[in-house]
Amino acid sequence: MHYRLGFIGAGHLASSVIRGLLRTKFCTPNEIIASQPIDELREKLQRETGIHVVSGNEEVVRQSEVVLLGVKPSIVLPVIKEIASQIAGKLVISLAAGIRLENMEPLAEARFLRVMTNTPSAIGRAATAFAPGNRTTPEDVAAVTGIFQAIGVVVKVDEERIDAVTALAGSGPAFVYSVIEALAEGGTRAGLPNETSLKLATQTVLGAAQLLAESDSSPEELRNAVATPGGTTAAGLAAMEKLRTSEGLIAAVEAATARGREMAKS
Repeated sequence: MHYRLGFIGAGHLASSVIRGLLRTKFCTPNEIIASQPIDELREKLQRETGIHVVSGNEEVVRQSEVVLLGVKPSIVLPVIKEIASQIAGKLVISLAAGIRLENMEPLAEARFLRVMTNTPSAIGRAATAFAPGNRTTPEDVAAVTGIFQAIGVVVKVDEERIDAVTALAGSGPAFVYSVIEALAEGGTRAGLPNETSLKLATQTVLGAAQLLAESDSSPEELRNAVATPGGTTAAGLAAMEKLRTSEGLIAAVEAATARGREMAKS
């Protein structure tokens, strides 16, 4: 068999990318192969997606055109050493946070490239950035752009900025879920049933984000369009300012960025 894409590791992020590529019809199930050492998870992924899932990494590398590393950061380098001879000359895309190209490239003669994406890739709504390596070709850039454009928005960055992308895009969904959770709790405290409040909070965030994405206006302009002096929105914004809500979100991105840089040094 010969597969278009091979995933080494199929955890939350990698499986989200796989599901998104299938959902958007970038690939058919018979064009993807993945490795998953845990029997239960391997069977579950194969049953739910229809892709070919195996237990070993060597089969994935041998049978795929492009290899994506979806393993935990701590084992990226050991995995590369394990498959070094097989990935020579291939495009290898690392999805791991904190592992630098300068640490990967000496281990194998592959064309390495780093990508940071997020779990909304599963529904074709990913925010993705990629950083080319020293051996990356224009064809590789086109290939990775095509893959990740199929599941969302993709931008090219220098590797020195990838930690900020990790914090903003990679960790960002967790921050947004916290915002939705807080909005829903506010609705519940104001008297709404829990389920109703969560449904409204979720749709409010979804709608606001979509409006911003499709508008030429800035966040500030759209915010001002909702808030009228002395009105309910103004009262809510004043409470957020008093509690320094914006500063908390900024601090979350900064802390996640700092942690990514620490991981790169370890």
